[in-house]
Amino acid sequence: MSKTIQLKIEGMTCASCVGRVEKQLKQVAGAESVNVNLAVETATIKGTAEINDVVSAVEAAGYHVATTTAVYGVSGMTCASCVTRVEKALLKLPQVLKANVNLATEQVSLSLIAELQETEVAARLSDAGYKLTSSKNAADDASSHKSPPLYRADWFDAAAASLLSLPLILPMFGMLLGKEWMLPAVWQWVLATPVQFYFGARFYRAAWGALKAGTGNMDLLVAIGTSAAYVLSLYLWWLHAGHDGAPHLYFESSSVVLSLVLIGKYLEHKAKRRTTDALRALESLKPTSATVWRQDSWQQVAAASVQTGDRVQIKPGERVAVDGKVLSGQSQLDEALISGESLPVSKKIGDSVTGGSINLDGVLEIEASSVGAESTLAKIIKLVEEAQGAKAPVQALVDKVSAVFVPVVIVISLITLVSWGLFNGNWQHAILNAVAVLVIACPCALGLATPAAIMAGTGTAARFGILIKDASALEQATAIDMVVFDKTGTLTEGKPSLSQMTALVGSEQELLELAVSLQQHSEHPLALAIVNKAKEMSVTPLDVKEFQVVAGLGIKATLNGATLLLGSGRMMTDLGLELPSNAVQTAGASISWLARKTADNTELLGLFCFTDQLKENALTAVNQLKAQGIKVAMLTGDSKISAAEVAKQLQLDEYLAEVMPADKSAFIKQAQQQGMQVAMVGDGINDAPALAQADLGIAMATGTEVAVSASAITLMRGAPDLVASALLISKLTYRKIKQNLFWAFIFNTIGIPLAAFGFLSPIIAGGAMACSSLFVISNALLLQRWKAQE
Repeated sequence: MSKTIQLKIEGMTCASCVGRVEKQLKQVAGAESVNVNLAVETATIKGTAEINDVVSAVEAAGYHVATTTAVYGVSGMTCASCVTRVEKALLKLPQVLKANVNLATEQVSLSLIAELQETEVAARLSDAGYKLTSSKNAADDASSHKSPPLYRADWFDAAAASLLSLPLILPMFGMLLGKEWMLPAVWQWVLATPVQFYFGARFYRAAWGALKAGTGNMDLLVAIGTSAAYVLSLYLWWLHAGHDGAPHLYFESSSVVLSLVLIGKYLEHKAKRRTTDALRALESLKPTSATVWRQDSWQQVAAASVQTGDRVQIKPGERVAVDGKVLSGQSQLDEALISGESLPVSKKIGDSVTGGSINLDGVLEIEASSVGAESTLAKIIKLVEEAQGAKAPVQALVDKVSAVFVPVVIVISLITLVSWGLFNGNWQHAILNAVAVLVIACPCALGLATPAAIMAGTGTAARFGILIKDASALEQATAIDMVVFDKTGTLTEGKPSLSQMTALVGSEQELLELAVSLQQHSEHPLALAIVNKAKEMSVTPLDVKEFQVVAGLGIKATLNGATLLLGSGRMMTDLGLELPSNAVQTAGASISWLARKTADNTELLGLFCFTDQLKENALTAVNQLKAQGIKVAMLTGDSKISAAEVAKQLQLDEYLAEVMPADKSAFIKQAQQQGMQVAMVGDGINDAPALAQADLGIAMATGTEVAVSASAITLMRGAPDLVASALLISKLTYRKIKQNLFWAFIFNTIGIPLAAFGFLSPIIAGGAMACSSLFVISNALLLQRWKAQE
């Protein structure tokens, strides 16, 4: 069937770009007509081409398809089969590039290449047998909404069905005591019928939806199984009509199985909510109001209305409304739920504050810098949401199994029925064994095994200031055998002080004057140390021209017709200068050299030595990683002397000094070629290539946005010991995924044959099925007891 696909393409700049994209798209199978428009940066493809093939062609041409993300709630999903069916249904929409369903949160995340109407999503879901619900976050606290009537409470169906089923199952216990408590057939029917068709109606509705879509799910198994037991009871009752004595009926099997499944679903729902505790805790940090200076007075306004640049007041006990910078006041802030830092953090004029933290004592006035979706808290919540909604690579196996699981179970059930009926001649017994097969099969546990563990693990990590961006990082962390640290700002405080200044030509005053002239507008930590020293000595910078950063080496500019160069020893040797070996008097210092180059001569003017303190937990971090059997290395652009001193103090396995940004990624690539799985930890722009090259990128959120974007894990505190904790919680989470999948598979592998061979009654099978889902969720929830290493 012919269709039209329209894509927004990023990166095209000229007519040759258009030609390249068109050429690539025309090679796609089914692309009958291709039109690329540079002005609006779109590509229109008509024909029978598949969307994924089209996107791959655009990327093969060297460009990128712009996408947006939309999240919708889906009701009616019960098992892994439902997950697969919802994804397949939504992928048929031409605007949808990817669909990712999370059974635990009952949400679907769509990656869109074009605008999608909610009605289109609702229609597709309805065709598949499901219903679109609110697209609000699953972590929203239901307690904030009006309580539903009693008969709509989560627990009501399970409680009412159990109450009606109790008189049906009591005779089984009476038999053990030699008592005859069996109810008359009519009363059994009266009690069983509302359980089957009122409280069990949800299973029939979901089963009918699955049948209409041509697939199966857990509800279909339960509906067929319990209906078989119910109808068998009606048949035996009718058959025995007019005879003396009471017939043996199986109303208790159908009713108790439904009650057990309903109880299991209720407990499962309660347990699933616990997996989103961390996300709800973060959501609760969002302040609802703020005190803002407007129209010459302090006014209480909605926090959502605060704009960048507004002056906001935070009183003791209040939450900071937005990200900002302190204009006046001094106080202690509790940032525990944002950064994982348990101790209050002191804030004074000029310091940054994060929205959602709690002001403990003094009154602060701040200038709003980031509001709404751009705030730190909003970004953290988005990262946690995305991580909790992501699929681990191992989930692909589950998806394949779930696609055939229900049909296979139904076939096994039919074989059980026919085998017992033909070879044993007892069709009642055959039906009960077939029912047990249908009831014990548990695609629910398969569907919940991975998302429950991911949600619990990433949520727990977030509580300690560890943001895991995607599920693949969990799997990658299990294989890491080498961690590479950047030095400045990662292992050290990143706040170096000027410890030595030596003029080789002229005076130290003149040397400092030239250096601060070059560094006056830089934000680099070494530059700030020089600027602070200049202020201390009342040295005024000169106006320089043609300022330029020499990547990985230093900086240069012109002054009075001469070129001034300030940078590393490598920069000086590249100029042909010989560095004096006895000039450096500070052990382990970072050294910057200043040189002047004219048309006739290049001379070395002097040097600056900087000392940067190691972070107090840097050695602990290294020891923790080594305890996990991981090699620890360090890469730095600093001098060899400085790097050697740090490596000695931290007892590093390996280090490399005076490296360019490209050298860092080359070092990691070389280690990977030797069979190492490498994690890179950094915080600067120059670390981004290495973070991207590494098997696992870990960035300090105290660093640059570029570094954070290039990483798979972000540490909200600049504490290197969080690295070992991040790897550990990732490993534990992935271990839980594998444990859950093992138990889900082994449960069905053992349970279905036992039921088929007649060793399990439908009631025991129903209870076991409910327990399997609870087991995998409870196992995942054990991750919430984990604490970061200290």
